[in-house]
Amino acid sequence: MNREGKTFSGEVIIRAMASMHERSNGLGGGFAGYGIYPDHMDDYAFHVLYETPEARKQSEPSLEENYHLVKEEPIPTRQIDAVQNPPLVWRYFLRPRMERRISSVEAEEDFIVRTVMEINQKKTGAFIASSGKNMGIFKGVGYPEEIAEFFRLEEYRGYLWTGHGRFPTNTPGWWGGAHPFGLLDWSVVHNGEISSYGTNRRYLKNFGYDCAFYTDTEVITYLFDLLHRKHQLDFPVVAKILAAPLWDEIERMEEKDFHQFLRAVYGSALLNGPFAVIAAHNRAMVGLNDRIKLRPLVAAEWQENLYIASEESAIREVCPDPDRVWAPEAGEPVVGYLR
Repeated sequence: MNREGKTFSGEVIIRAMASMHERSNGLGGGFAGYGIYPDHMDDYAFHVLYETPEARKQSEPSLEENYHLVKEEPIPTRQIDAVQNPPLVWRYFLRPRMERRISSVEAEEDFIVRTVMEINQKKTGAFIASSGKNMGIFKGVGYPEEIAEFFRLEEYRGYLWTGHGRFPTNTPGWWGGAHPFGLLDWSVVHNGEISSYGTNRRYLKNFGYDCAFYTDTEVITYLFDLLHRKHQLDFPVVAKILAAPLWDEIERMEEKDFHQFLRAVYGSALLNGPFAVIAAHNRAMVGLNDRIKLRPLVAAEWQENLYIASEESAIREVCPDPDRVWAPEAGEPVVGYLR
């Protein structure tokens, strides 16, 4: 992330991810770029994966009914041997028809969220990969560098990039299951395994989030949206909810009452299990470990740039001489804000 908002080529994140080739197995790779659509800064950019042309025919009337269509087109790709049988990948630049809200108090962002939930749940073979402004998610089945080549990612410029190479263990490798997961401006990449998935999923259901893809990264994405956007909690507080201190640690804290309150109110949002997460939106990037640091995470700074990765080698691949390198403490977020 460049905290001054200066854009740079997607080639940088491609090189960083390619250096960690062995962390994935070719069953999922993906990227998110921010600042990539300067000509459509005020439009929502929907990246949609269609398994069949029929899925597109069934989904587009819903978009046309609820949005003013500014532009729609296939996402540019190139044919490569490593990517076999890709879905139709389409993008739409849209503006919501606010008269289609379910009530006068429904926020514009909630209108978008409702659209994403409805299409992902009810339109067979259609999946909205990203739905934010001036950003987009590009993902699929393959190694990250192969997915980048397929989507011609080196042709884009952004001020913030995230990437992920997947090694699926409990769910199959498929295009919708690759990381990043997105909602509105959010993109989330995640290494680990969340054993609290069922509790988290039921908790999110109370707030209108329907988890369609049975993967823990999806619930992490929705939790960030709920806690930061809807409940307006700062990232350090969000970290104390998702990676809450152990009870015996809370007993020794000066702010004991505050942390007990968080555990009581947001106990069902706690993420159990080993994880390292990088979450981003249009104005920030956040790295977070589980509360006993069972997954690797390293951060670095160079001038106005912030780097967060699973391995220091990935950072040094694109920034050989950073000003500072450190391993974040368990449960302590690394936060970079756009200035």
